[in-house]
Amino acid sequence: MAQRSEKHAKKEIMKDIIRQLHQGLSAQAAKERFEKEIGEISSTEIAEIEQSLINEGLAPEEIKKFCNVHALLFQSALEKVALKETSPSHPVYLFRLENREIEKRLEAIKSLMAKRGSYDGQTLKEELSALLGQLAKVELHYERKEQLLFPYLEKQGFMGPSKVMWGKDDEIRQMLREATRRLEALTDASQWETYEGQILNPLLEEVAGMIFKEENILFPTAMEKLTSADWVDILKESDQIGYVFIEKPAETESLVKELRAALEEEPIVREETISLPSGAITLKELLPLLNTLPVDITFVDAEDKVRYFSEGKDRIFHRTRSVIGRKVQNCHPPQSVDVVERILASFKEGKRDQVDFWLNYRGRDVYIQHLAVRNKEGKYLGTLEVSQDITLVKKLEGEKRILDERD
Repeated sequence: MAQRSEKHAKKEIMKDIIRQLHQGLSAQAAKERFEKEIGEISSTEIAEIEQSLINEGLAPEEIKKFCNVHALLFQSALEKVALKETSPSHPVYLFRLENREIEKRLEAIKSLMAKRGSYDGQTLKEELSALLGQLAKVELHYERKEQLLFPYLEKQGFMGPSKVMWGKDDEIRQMLREATRRLEALTDASQWETYEGQILNPLLEEVAGMIFKEENILFPTAMEKLTSADWVDILKESDQIGYVFIEKPAETESLVKELRAALEEEPIVREETISLPSGAITLKELLPLLNTLPVDITFVDAEDKVRYFSEGKDRIFHRTRSVIGRKVQNCHPPQSVDVVERILASFKEGKRDQVDFWLNYRGRDVYIQHLAVRNKEGKYLGTLEVSQDITLVKKLEGEKRILDERD
């Protein structure tokens, strides 16, 4: 009981220090109070404190603003906490392995800039551009963290990482784009010092800072909070996103294959709900969902019979329900039936998986994909036709990001 009370008191002091930081307390003063009144603190306690502040109404944007200060504050305490060794099959081991490679890219950039006086401007630009291109691949590391690790922490009630750290990841992404853009615009040797001091060095510091936050706060917290089953699921799904700068250890590759074979899930229909490996949907939701897709879909079964088509309000090609059960060959004019036959035969024989066409139809640019549908053993189940109006898509230029919608 006393231990719980002591832990609670420590958390309240820490929360008070963070609040004062946000009200203008200097980092040095905060650190002195921290070392005097707290001493040591675990990564889980840090995560719990930040989560408590969010629960009490402190905006994630405010926590993100002081994220680097918090990390510095906790650094001396966290570095005293030894991390457990993990197996090469563990997702955290692989995250750390990637971090070692990210550090090598940071050092390569620093080394290049330390010798920039011995390069002519064009050569320096080319070499730095290549290194920044390499570093930009850190995106895959961040994506795997955001799409796999964060959701499992959220299930444990920890929303902080996805609300705060994800924001920091996005800042780094923006800084990487800006560093590349500004590098391309450099035209004079006198601009290098400003570029290095205002653009490049802050980027390198943020990437290094993110490594510290992951390894001393995020990963240890995840190790304590997530179950073995959670880590198995994360490992199974990691291949869908991929790894950066590393090759998976051989034992990880074989383990993933074994897990997929042993834990392969089949769809189940129960009480008006279709349960799939990637989620569940009710029968009431299914039809509106299919008809809301911004594409037309038609499914032809293994016997070449039309089994289903979507009925969106803006279909490109008209379909009537009388087509259901009709041979797909009979849905095409005689002069194209032999082409349809060849496509279907190539799908059935496993020679092809996709055949595409594009055309102008009644003033609209249309992209048509024919896709072989196969089960997990590779057996042919039918063909899916997907038609999409790409008139607007062909005109798109530049970018419109989700944050642009705020404007």
